[in-house]
This record gives sequence, structure tokens and C-alpha cells, in this order.
Amino acid sequence: MWGGRFDEGIDALMARFNNSFPFDQRMWREDIRGSMAWARQLAQAGVISAEERDTLLAGLTAVYAEFDEGRFEARPADEDIHTAVERRLGELVGAVAGKLHTGRSRNDQVATDVRLWAIEAIRRIDDGLRTLQQALLAQAEAADDAVMPGYTHLQRAQPVLLAHWLLSHFWPLQRDRERLADCAKRTAVLPLGSGAIAGTPLAIDRAALAADLGMAAISPNSIDAVSDRDFIAEFLFCAALIGIHLSRLAEDIIIYSSAEFGFVVLADAYSTGSSLMPQKKNPDSFELLRSKSGRLTGNLVTVLTVLKGLPAAYDKDLQEDKEPLFDAADTLELALPVATGAVATARFRHDRMRAALDDAMLATDVADYLVMRGVPFREAHHVVGRLVREAEQRGVALSALPPGVFLAAHPACGNDILQVFDIDRSVAQRRVPGATAPEAVREQIAQARRYVEER
Repeated sequence: MWGGRFDEGIDALMARFNNSFPFDQRMWREDIRGSMAWARQLAQAGVISAEERDTLLAGLTAVYAEFDEGRFEARPADEDIHTAVERRLGELVGAVAGKLHTGRSRNDQVATDVRLWAIEAIRRIDDGLRTLQQALLAQAEAADDAVMPGYTHLQRAQPVLLAHWLLSHFWPLQRDRERLADCAKRTAVLPLGSGAIAGTPLAIDRAALAADLGMAAISPNSIDAVSDRDFIAEFLFCAALIGIHLSRLAEDIIIYSSAEFGFVVLADAYSTGSSLMPQKKNPDSFELLRSKSGRLTGNLVTVLTVLKGLPAAYDKDLQEDKEPLFDAADTLELALPVATGAVATARFRHDRMRAALDDAMLATDVADYLVMRGVPFREAHHVVGRLVREAEQRGVALSALPPGVFLAAHPACGNDILQVFDIDRSVAQRRVPGATAPEAVREQIAQARRYVEER
């Protein structure tokens, strides 16, 4: 494709080092789509005849079929997917294949291919996120009004509905979907027509070309267009954050599935055993989900590091953008269905969650009781703190302290203070939007349902 300038062939190791076909061949659909659209524009601009256009389109259709059916035979000289497609096209249609690259560079060609590929990857990953959201939502609906301990710092904090906790993992995924949708807008910008750096001299209708390829806009600057990989970095950031959200969900499930908690039992289909200890049932599905976040974050760091010192326009360094992109998409397209299946088949033990609740988790309710009787919150907080310490020293539950102890702690403590020690009452009082009361959670479920019904 570029050998006319050189007297000697490329070194064998250099060829292997330089060639990207082993990994960029997966963009064959996008490369052929872009070439078909370019052939139509070449004819529209009067560069090739209608007959030549039809010959090129027929040949490209045949190459597409070979890839699609697994019949395409690569050659050692296929430097990249563009070279491979053009080489095979020439074998099928003859010299007219050499006209296809008129006015086009591999710089704007690859930038177009990878954008088209990323758009489809975003759609697939969004579908995976939405399906996982549906699994979380189904579990939240099935949980009804079951109560569990809520934790901060991994210490018992306040009682919450199980559904409320499940939905706490729904909303990060919704933000992930919104970020991906926003990323897709900046990805759907057409570089084709930018040439190598200065743009094409041909009368190409770039707006029509963009519409032909399903792009929403055309790039405004040809130098920027061939080197812009912001959309890949943005996609990889989205992927890394999805990985972190999956990891946090996984960490909760791993902890809650341990014998010490026993809040959740994972299906055998998403667990593994031990090669030594027959009793073990390991949450490997979630442990692997937790570990994949490191891989996804690494892909983002790789691309940012490649981009950070590049001069304007295209540089060969940009060949390193694709493997992290492909790996991130592949990782999520496997991880998300596994997460969905593991969540959907998990069994939550409401009895174990209920048994893990204790009176100390209602300490804030006692403080609120005092506040409603005119005690400043900071004072109430100190009073209840002393009561908690007193209960610990006596080795009894907070509610088991004698009434005289409460009265001695503060004169605002009345005979009705023990009514505060009701888990369900505590949960039901927190009814503002976004809180854990059953009515608030039901509204949250309805809101979540509306989101998953939108694509």
C-alpha cells in the first residue's frame, strides 16, 4: 500500500511489530461499510462511474460475505484490516479496486471504523446494563418490606429495606447508561473526508456520507479528526466506572453471602467449590466481577498514557488505542450477563437479616425523640451516646436499660421512650423521597421501572 517510496522491504520483526490485522480485523464490518459509503460518494462526486461504483459495491459485498461466513483467507502482507479488504477486493474485481482509496487516507478510514465499532459496542453494553438493572429491580420488588441492617464503615448503622439496598446498586448503573449515551453522541462524529491531515480535494458531500453511515455530525477540523481519540478515552472511563460499580455490588454480595452474615445464598450455577475443602461454596462469580474493575481501569490508563504526549494529527502510537477498547467491551459483554444471572438467581434470607438487627441501630431514633421534645440535636446526640455506653457496660440491649437510667440521662425522656425501639416504625418514619420507608421505596421502584422501560 505504501511501498513505492522504499527500495527495501520491511524487516520481518518490524512487520510483525507494525501489523495490526491480528486485532483490528474485528472491524471488518465497519471497514466495509465505510468503503461502500465512500464508493457511493466517489460516484456522486464524478470521480468514478456508476458502473465502477456498482462493481466496487458488488466486490465489497462479496468480501463481506467471506468474513461473515468465516471464509476470508488472510495473507502475511495484510498489514491491517484496510489493506486486507482492499487486497481481496482487487482479487475479486480487478484494477478498479485501486480507485476506492482515491481521496481517502488510512488515517480518516481507521478513525471512522473505530467510531462505528464503538457505537455498536455502546449499544450492546447499554443492553447489558439495562438487563442487570431489571434483575436488581425484580429482586427489589420480590423483597417486599423485608428489613436488613444498613451499614456505614461496615458497621451496623440503621435499619433499611432490603429493596432499598438493592436499588442503591440500580442507580449507579443508570448513571452509567446516561454517561454511555452521552459518549455515543460524541462518538457519532464522522472523520471520513479528512484525508491524512488536510482534507480531501474531492467534491465529497460529507453530510450525506455521515447520514449514510448513521453518524450525527461531521468533524469540523481535519487535523483534529484523524487524531481525536477522546471518544475512546471517554468510553474507557465509562467502562472503568461500570467495572467499579460492579465491584462494589460484588463486594456487598461476597460479604453478605459469608456464613458470618448469611444474608444471601448464591445459586450453584454462579458459585464454585474448593479442590481441597468439600464444604466450600465460593462466590467466584462476584470475586471475578470485583477483579475485572482493575482490568477496566488499566485499559483507561493505557490509552490516556498513549495520548498524553502526542503531537497534532495522526501518529502510529494511535494503533495502541484499539486493543484496550476491544478488551474493555469484551470484558463488559461477558461480565454483565454473569452479574445479571448471579443477581437474578440469588436467594435473600429475610430471617437472617432480621435477626442481625439490634436496638443500638435505633440510637438515632432516640436522639430524634429528644429533638422532638425540644432538645438541641447536638445535646441529644451526646445524651444517647452516654446511654449506648451505659448499655455496653451493663452488657444489655439499649432498650433493656431501666426507665430510671433514661430519665437520669435527660429529663426529656418520658415513659413512652421505649416505643422508639421498634424497627419497622423506624423504617416507616423515613418517608421523604429517596428514603427507606416502604412508601418511598415503592415510588423509587416505580421510577426505576420507568427507566428500564426506556431504551
